Amino acid sequence: MKVDLHCHTNLSDCSLSFGQIIELAKKESVSHLAITNHDTTQGLEEMVEAGKNRGVEIIPGIEISAFDFTRNRRIHILGYYIEPKHPVLEQMCSPLVEMRHQASRVMVTQLIGAGYKITWEQVMEYAFGGTGVYKQHIMHALIDNGYTDTIYGDLYKKLFSRGLNGEAPGIAFIPMKYVDARSAVRAVLQAGGIPVLAHPGQYHSFEAVPELAESGLAGIEVWHPLHGPEDEARAKDCADQYGLIMTGGSDFHGFYGEKEVALGSKDPGIASVAALKEAVQKIRF
Repeated sequence: MKVDLHCHTNLSDCSLSFGQIIELAKKESVSHLAITNHDTTQGLEEMVEAGKNRGVEIIPGIEISAFDFTRNRRIHILGYYIEPKHPVLEQMCSPLVEMRHQASRVMVTQLIGAGYKITWEQVMEYAFGGTGVYKQHIMHALIDNGYTDTIYGDLYKKLFSRGLNGEAPGIAFIPMKYVDARSAVRAVLQAGGIPVLAHPGQYHSFEAVPELAESGLAGIEVWHPLHGPEDEARAKDCADQYGLIMTGGSDFHGFYGEKEVALGSKDPGIASVAALKEAVQKIRF
């Protein structure tokens, strides 16, 4: 049996519903699966119960879109075994969800103005049942309308590039105001959960580990599809130095993923689940 501690559903930016995910988990022999949708705990209680019925232990989680204001970098904070709908998480994340949705609407308007033949109504169809529109939904519309054949590629960069290193931002780039990463760590703790630094190799966030650890960071994602051997080694070093739990997961997004990856393919082992559960017991009792 496998463990996967990083998985999304169509409540955020995955192309598959939870029902489809659970069937895939059974097919791939995943016994423990963390649902970590972006900035929402919606549906987690129902998912936990549904998992029990299908023989898959669902770990209630979240992935908070945060920022390192010292180094001007994005940082994502995973939270495991959090209390769904906890007021601290709701207060922090609900504005992010609404802001992202409204930003996506502006993106679509700008793309239409630039001559792309898509509509907001079409994009909304891809996001049906979720918490709002993501860039992946916009790209899905562009694929179906013949502008590209991939989510992440030259067109994505042209439209949504952040404009770093002196480059001009993409024609549909809209800046987002994220929450402070240390505040995100503390919010997860207040919600009874275990805060873990997500894919530090992807966002180059290793340098923030010391201050995040001071704020209560308890784990670091070692195994991730976008981590190479050097990223894994550096994450393991951080775990050893700061006493962090080592986790991993596929960061599964279905068709919307940055890299084609199978559920359960980045298995951190059952020891990671045991360590997370032990940490939960320490902070709650």
